[in-house]
Amino acid sequence: MVDHNEINTIGVLTSGGDAPGMNAAIRAVVRTALAKGLTVRGIRRGYHGLLREEIIDMSGRDVADTIQRGGTILQTARSQQMRTPEGQLKAASILKKYGIQALVVIGGDGSFAGAQKLSDYGINVIGIPGTIDLDIACTEYTIGFDTAANTAMEAIDKIRDTSTSHERCSIVEVMGRDAGYLALWCGIANGAEYILMPEQHGYDEQLMIDDIIKNRKRGKKHYIIINAEGVGDSINMAKRIEEATGVETRATILGHLQRGGSPTVKDRVYASIMGAKAVDLIVEGKTNRVVGFRDGHYIDFDINDALKMNKEIPEYQLEIAKIL
Repeated sequence: MVDHNEINTIGVLTSGGDAPGMNAAIRAVVRTALAKGLTVRGIRRGYHGLLREEIIDMSGRDVADTIQRGGTILQTARSQQMRTPEGQLKAASILKKYGIQALVVIGGDGSFAGAQKLSDYGINVIGIPGTIDLDIACTEYTIGFDTAANTAMEAIDKIRDTSTSHERCSIVEVMGRDAGYLALWCGIANGAEYILMPEQHGYDEQLMIDDIIKNRKRGKKHYIIINAEGVGDSINMAKRIEEATGVETRATILGHLQRGGSPTVKDRVYASIMGAKAVDLIVEGKTNRVVGFRDGHYIDFDINDALKMNKEIPEYQLEIAKIL
């Protein structure tokens, strides 16, 4: 355990893909730390910026007027160098050079893996789950998912309007390279006929085609397929479905639209509480933790345990999606 008396300077960075609500978390880290008498240093552009010593002092004023903004004011980048032992050692030595005794990392699994390596070099790290994919196993909530799901839902509602007007089949590709949570939630929320997710290995395209033909004969006017990025191939899939069914089929890839936008109230509040909790853990002398949310409570896990956990799409939710 680190004696809190030794900790007087903490760092904060955002890493990996940006997510709406990251600014609320940064703001909470900065203001909670300052209220407890700590100095806060912001690290720009994630681990990439850390290795280039892009480190700034942060005041309460620096985070004023940021809670409503999407993206991350500290910016983010991916870092190949941080995947190497040399890069990890260099990052740890830079943190020590700037007197940063504890580092708050806001990001996903990849960001936490980097934090875990820093903990091996004697840096106290606290992870806050920030990813629109909802794919961090130790927590039921990740910053940005709620906003991204709402953004995608609203876009799909609009696509349905035009799809209905033209009596089309619409394939809408949402984000989620390795995780289908956005696809599942949008599939349920938007009343999609099919949901394709990376967790369900392989899908029966012929079954979809047969279903579209059968439903068209019954008088169904439009058809929505939600496809996760990890399944992909939406444009070619649309061509194949149109050729096989004779139904005009369009693919829409929502892409980075889902990452942006002003965060929802849920993302602002949860991110704020998680940011404050991260600082509280440091002040309490806890080391190498990941903040999470489970069963209505904000909790924390050892970072090594958190990274070993697995997360799967709930079977019951899949059943509901099929029935509805």
